[in-house]
Amino acid sequence: MRYTLRQLEYFVAAGEAGSIRHASERLSISQPSISTAISHLELELNVQLFIRHHAQGLSLTAVGQILMEEAKCVLGMAENLYSLAAETTDQVRGTLSVGSMVTLAPMIMPELVHSFCTRYPAAEIRQVASNHEWLAEKLKQAEIDIAITYDLHLPPGIEFIPLASLPPHVLVSENHHLAQRSCVDLAELAAEPMIFLDLPLSRQYFNALYHHEGLQPNIYARSAEQEVVRTMVANGYGYTLANVRPCSDMALDGKKVVRVRLSGDHRPMVIGMATWQGVRKSRLLDLFVHHCRSSISDTAIPGMKPLA
Repeated sequence: MRYTLRQLEYFVAAGEAGSIRHASERLSISQPSISTAISHLELELNVQLFIRHHAQGLSLTAVGQILMEEAKCVLGMAENLYSLAAETTDQVRGTLSVGSMVTLAPMIMPELVHSFCTRYPAAEIRQVASNHEWLAEKLKQAEIDIAITYDLHLPPGIEFIPLASLPPHVLVSENHHLAQRSCVDLAELAAEPMIFLDLPLSRQYFNALYHHEGLQPNIYARSAEQEVVRTMVANGYGYTLANVRPCSDMALDGKKVVRVRLSGDHRPMVIGMATWQGVRKSRLLDLFVHHCRSSISDTAIPGMKPLA
């Protein structure tokens, strides 16, 4: 056999990403290294794995699609050797693929993963952040082992373990006329210009808060980027509703946002761990689950302010 597991890994990454550049960013490997690995595989197997589209990335050939599924199986079996060896010798090592909701990832994941790897230095955590629906699909396809996400519309087959509740609150600029208020209700906000965090399922959650009160938000602007929303709010374009509580009160441009309590009884978003039912959990995954349980709760969430 004159190809390596590393070459198979690069091939799979390029096939899933649809481009050498995106695979390079995902793996933190140079583009020439990935291109060379793919060319070697094509030469060794005597097949064309990809169709190269100028400036538009790659697409798998018919045989490339078949071989990519087989390559995933080979890589999975190779990874299982580490898991079996670790369980037999009571070592903690191996690789875990962890997904996280894009709005949670910048706050929770760095501290959570760093503290886990400090405790278990032979373990490797591969992180990916995306929206809720994408994470659910990747769990189903066994492309990630676990996801830190919300309890929003979980499809059949996913097991969810709740960890902490995040009630909604209001964000305004420090010069906003509501900034000095201790609390505000939705009826007072309805006529105010709103900067709307427009992500799948999140938009349904925020709209439902208003509809439950028989109200309609006055949406001035939308963005799927949490930091864009915060920066617009900090610059006085309007208010927003949020659930996460970053430790910093500053937007990316250095201007301040102020958190105001939202009065009333509103459904919180619940942070938790999502896994695919029926999948055998490795010792490494069990330990990561235990680490999440001990690190994330209503009283303390990595990267977030406590609930005032």
